[in-house]
Amino acid sequence: MSEHRGHQQHEVEVRSDVVDVISNLPDCILDHILSFMPTKEVVKTSILSTRWKNLWASVPNIDFDDERLRGKEVDALRLLDVTSFVNFVERVLRLRDASNMEKFRLSCHVFRDAFKIRSWISHAIMQNVQELDLFLFAEDPSVIPQSMFNSTSLVSLKIRMDCVIEFPSDVSFPCLKTLHLSFVRFPNDDFTEKLFSGCRVLEELVLFRICLRNLKNIAISNSTLKRLTICDQSSFVVVNDPTSGCKIKIDAANLTYFEYIGFLSNKIILNNTSSLEKSFIEILNPRGRGNELEVAGRAIDLLKRLKYVVSLRLSDYYIIETLSFVASVCSVVFPNLTHLMMTMEIENDTFTELMRLLSFCPVLQSICFSEGFKCFMHLGENHYIWYSKPICIENCLKTVSLKNFHGYKSEICFLKCVLKTACALERMDIRWSETYLRDLKRKTKARKELEKIERSSTACVIKFS
Repeated sequence: MSEHRGHQQHEVEVRSDVVDVISNLPDCILDHILSFMPTKEVVKTSILSTRWKNLWASVPNIDFDDERLRGKEVDALRLLDVTSFVNFVERVLRLRDASNMEKFRLSCHVFRDAFKIRSWISHAIMQNVQELDLFLFAEDPSVIPQSMFNSTSLVSLKIRMDCVIEFPSDVSFPCLKTLHLSFVRFPNDDFTEKLFSGCRVLEELVLFRICLRNLKNIAISNSTLKRLTICDQSSFVVVNDPTSGCKIKIDAANLTYFEYIGFLSNKIILNNTSSLEKSFIEILNPRGRGNELEVAGRAIDLLKRLKYVVSLRLSDYYIIETLSFVASVCSVVFPNLTHLMMTMEIENDTFTELMRLLSFCPVLQSICFSEGFKCFMHLGENHYIWYSKPICIENCLKTVSLKNFHGYKSEICFLKCVLKTACALERMDIRWSETYLRDLKRKTKARKELEKIERSSTACVIKFS
């Protein structure tokens, strides 16, 4: 008993020593440590000792989230929780010292009082916040304070809210480098032009499912923009109306990354793409939406602008088919493309179009199949597709990665043909599907079949994982 008591006392002493060591650290280091913790937990540290009593008040990162209110029935208890949430937010903001904020995150799914939310955001703006992250369900456009649109301190701004945003007559973000807008609605073209022209040093722009229904033209013209992501999965389309949709004109001479996911219900016009290095394109299948011809034309125009990319990620058969058409019919060569990733399961039609596309990628060095081949794919070693192999496979290909590998005949056949043909091949990475991770017989058979192949490149290493 005495030994157990002595052990407990020792543990308490050790813990006390640790607390003392932490407490003796400079305020700036403690502030940095606390900045990684939720604000609610940070405030609780004030009860540890006198040393910690007011330390939380200078922590640069503030994070408020009403997640505890979600899913609760509207009753007296939830009203108490709402009141508690509001009181906590206002107490923290009132007692916080006058030091500048680095990050302010506010997520309000249940609490929708526009007046209070606007006052909290305004408080962060007045404390020269650098990163502002807002996830709001309030439907009142006035929830965003007008002062935010002339912030001289904001470096990063992220807004997620299904609501029209009201802009002041003048928009100026002299330091803003990152802008993410999700589900936001713009009243007309003038407001988009006003916003984007006010971001003079913008480097990253994400437009995620923003509502473009009322717009005809969006102009994004910025020489500092480096990364652009557009997720345009709008379900709104006017069948057989060539004027339907919006034109998104992008003029960014230093753009290095472009990502598009959507139905191409709106026309994307990319200018000055010579600096573009990486791109991810997923054109969702337009069949059944009544605007297939318009989408095909828009897809061809868009893909022509990607001819100088170094790295390309593709995710569906439709885009492979269109890209192959662009290359063969429009005589477009991809002279810089060295890395290609396929993020869909490969089937016969997809593979045929892919091989045709590779004929226009003369310097391709790596190809990755992240989802593997479909089980019903038929590809034999005497298949006609191997009679005319793309020159990049023979002379340039260095790395092949095949994930979600099942050991199907078509997969084995493809890998064999690459091993026999690719003179520059250095590495072949094969990752087994979880379905066959423990099937030692299948794994052994596949390994033996590949290892007995006489390789065109003696330096090639095959790695299973």
